[in-house]
Amino acid sequence: MPNAINRHLGHDNTPYPDAFYVRDGDQLVSTLHAQGAWQPGEQHLSPASGLVLAEIERQLPSDKLISRVSFDVLGVIHSGPFTIDVNMVRPGRSIELIEARMMHGGQTSIHARVWRLCASDTQAVQGTEWASLPPPDAMPALAFSSIWDGGYIASLEARQAADARAGRASTWLRTPFPLVAGESDPPVAGFVKLIDTANGLAVRQDPRQVFFANVDLTIHFVRPPQAGWVGFDTRVAFGPSGLGETFSVLSDIHGPVGTAAQSLTVRRQGTGAP
Repeated sequence: MPNAINRHLGHDNTPYPDAFYVRDGDQLVSTLHAQGAWQPGEQHLSPASGLVLAEIERQLPSDKLISRVSFDVLGVIHSGPFTIDVNMVRPGRSIELIEARMMHGGQTSIHARVWRLCASDTQAVQGTEWASLPPPDAMPALAFSSIWDGGYIASLEARQAADARAGRASTWLRTPFPLVAGESDPPVAGFVKLIDTANGLAVRQDPRQVFFANVDLTIHFVRPPQAGWVGFDTRVAFGPSGLGETFSVLSDIHGPVGTAAQSLTVRRQGTGAP
């Protein structure tokens, strides 16, 4: 278990950069901008997942396109220092599979797997059945920090359609902060770093009364996204026996790019939620 003194940079009111992480030799260290919404001493999966993908893109660059990326949360994503191990599982000229692990000492918090596929010209047959979102400036600003706590949430600019309701919402998000101080985000990672936020965009129940954290995040792309504004057309479902799902159609400023799904563990507070 990581030492209790390993906290986000800035936890003691000392200065910290306008970035989610700082690179320190072979390690990375979280800042308060990466702080999670459920517990103050953990990282939010959104920037953590973006960072894991960024390390894959940096360590194993490729002209292949990211088709799917999945993140399984194996434990608390602790604040403080950590490392990311990257491994090629299935090399190939047209299809490859990579995995990565976020490691806190000997403990893994995130296990990621990424499929990358060769590009080909399919413009003549392209098409989706996903509706385009209204642009960000057509939606009113959302005071996101009035709903959720944590430094990551405070880093966001949010806009949400006026017809949002419990379990259903259309939203745009962006942040001015890069993943790592002094480094440019790889293009897809700069988009992915906001996607896990989906589970907090169409809140079905008050999180002070019902715990509904996600244990994974799976993203499929039909084209490479452009980082900047990330759009979400989100639906949330809770079942009768503790299972739930948050599902979103994802968009960049040019239109839909793919989907994201999150498996939820749903528990009424006081019935065993952590």
